[in-house]
Amino acid sequence: MKELWCWRCKMEIPMLDEEEYAIAHKLYGEALGRRKPGMTREESFKPMLNYYKEVTGFEETEPNAIMHHRIAQYGPPCENCGKPYRTPKASFCAACGNKRENKNE
Repeated sequence: MKELWCWRCKMEIPMLDEEEYAIAHKLYGEALGRRKPGMTREESFKPMLNYYKEVTGFEETEPNAIMHHRIAQYGPPCENCGKPYRTPKASFCAACGNKRENKNE
């Protein structure tokens, strides 16, 4: 777990490493398979939301947000503002407009 700027949430948020993400992803799939008529979304995703809170200390309420809170989906920190590039291959910082010199680092 590492806190990074999330361009979707517009704030620093706990991001999952690959091991943590693999568990969250599995719980996400199980929640989708568990949904039954009359079951609330909250009931279905409770194990996943609880796991994320246990790992990060952050009480997320949107299961889909957790799926994009994955360190590997983001690029390195921008040389200008320090916020991560949106993807590892991004050449343009969405936060400040900086253009990355060598995007293959």
